[in-house]
Amino acid sequence: MQDDDLADQSASDALLMSSTWKVTLFTGVVTLILGIIVAFKPGGSLNVVAVLLGVLALISGIFQLVRVFDRAEPHRVWLGISGVVLIRHLHLTVALIGLLVGITWIVQGVAALIAAFSGAREGAVWWGIFGAISLIAGIVVTANPSTSITVLAALLGIWFIVMGVFEIIGAFLFRRALSKAQASEQASAGVTAR
Repeated sequence: MQDDDLADQSASDALLMSSTWKVTLFTGVVTLILGIIVAFKPGGSLNVVAVLLGVLALISGIFQLVRVFDRAEPHRVWLGISGVVLIRHLHLTVALIGLLVGITWIVQGVAALIAAFSGAREGAVWWGIFGAISLIAGIVVTANPSTSITVLAALLGIWFIVMGVFEIIGAFLFRRALSKAQASEQASAGVTAR
């Protein structure tokens, strides 16, 4: 009885592992394609993100407008208006995304610099370097958010290409390791059967 349970567990593990490399391969191909699209068309990719954020704000505004009888929601009209503005003026939405990224990096950089200089801490030099780079990058992005976010989108696309290639390679390496393990298992099963 216990041998049957062990055989069932081994079969389900083998099925899971055999499908894992396929999922990794699929993820790698999708990431690679997304990376190519974003790297070569960063402006168009940003417009898609801007429209999606505008639609999100508009839907949120509509939900808030539906709650018209709830006096606890004083800003429901402004959410709907902001959604329309964000869809209509994509350059404004892209600039807002860049501004948000820049401000986030500034806060992150300041926090890392504070952590680096607040007493003896392991890796304080690296925290200081990270904080300075993050702070400088945040200031640059905040100073010109529209242009900066387009450059960041292109760099993100290149990063997606690199990640996609590594995921594809990893999938094939995993498949090869799985095939070797299965062949080894079959060989050892053949030896014990004799």
